[in-house]
Amino acid sequence: MSHSQPPLLLTVFFAATLAACDKAEPPATSPTTDELLVKIGASSPLTGPQAHIGKDNENGTRMAIAEANAKGITLSGKKVRFELISEDDQADPKTATIVAQKLVDAKVSGIIGHLNSGTSIPASRIYSDNGIPQISPSATAVTYTAQGFKTAFRVMANDGQQGKVLGEYAAKNLAAGKIAVIDDRTAYGQGLAAEFVKAALASGAQIVAHEYTNDKAVDFTAVLTSIKGKKPDLVFFGGMDPQGVPLVKQMKALRLNAKFMMGDGGYTPKLIELAGAAAEGVYASLPGVPPDQMPGGKGFSQRYEAKYQQPIQLYAPYCYDAVNVMIAAMQKADSAEPAKYLPELAKIEYDGVTAKITFDQKGDLKGGAITLYQVQQGKWQPLQTMGGSAPATVH
Repeated sequence: MSHSQPPLLLTVFFAATLAACDKAEPPATSPTTDELLVKIGASSPLTGPQAHIGKDNENGTRMAIAEANAKGITLSGKKVRFELISEDDQADPKTATIVAQKLVDAKVSGIIGHLNSGTSIPASRIYSDNGIPQISPSATAVTYTAQGFKTAFRVMANDGQQGKVLGEYAAKNLAAGKIAVIDDRTAYGQGLAAEFVKAALASGAQIVAHEYTNDKAVDFTAVLTSIKGKKPDLVFFGGMDPQGVPLVKQMKALRLNAKFMMGDGGYTPKLIELAGAAAEGVYASLPGVPPDQMPGGKGFSQRYEAKYQQPIQLYAPYCYDAVNVMIAAMQKADSAEPAKYLPELAKIEYDGVTAKITFDQKGDLKGGAITLYQVQQGKWQPLQTMGGSAPATVH
């Protein structure tokens, strides 16, 4: 998904979010002789333009670990103390491999992450080589679990499913006969855009333009001016909200009167906050069902907001489930040793807050749903859920 350092303007935009959620944690203490220390690694962008999403991931992970410690879980007759080791991969693939090796060297028993597909994919090889289970709460690129690594899992649907839903919805439900596509050339943005295009074409739409940008861009005037001349009914962007915000604002400024659609990278409160009136009418998707329809969604949201004094940004519930699925597998194996609990993880059946979690042979979530949303009166409103066991219409 995203690489490198943020432009100054976006750094200022996101500073408030970081300040709000950067809670001090008590220092780790050494385990007692009858206590078993189990380290769980996590990685996401904690600095840069995606830091608000990365901190959300870290918060969901930290919350699950704190609750697990409060339960007094035992393994092999010893009380366990779980310790989170969280690293900033800056949404950068090269940094992610350095972070992955650092976590391996720290002797973590498992990994929650990475956030982005572009970081999860290269890091997954390092975890696989060292036999360490990795559960991504948010990397949706098909490639992540298609590499054949027995250690790679994810707890949400992938972009093969998400792109298909978005492309079909744009062509059929929104009657978008002419579509312009922009992607940020990351593993996530490029992969999602490719799946979207495939589904839109199969549904009878015409792709009148396919433009490219990057995950650091803030000025899309040239790209949008070129697209405007093609008179599209809809513009689809494969990327994250730091680029989605200026894109939709500049579309309005240029009077490019087309619908605007993103995948899960756009479904954040931050997009609405920063885009303001320009966000009205924007479409986005998120793997899974709406929070109030998740098995434990309402309770999780209440606990999260009480703990962190802010709403969920995006993937925190999936991080929470990823931790608990990993711990459940350890309990079944009565061991936190990766080689011992990995077989249990592969065949786990777990009732999470987001869904009932079971994995297929690739490590993908079985029966994952996708929900379409639209900004209406300044809030994300669910329109339709497809796949999984969710109802067809939620609005």
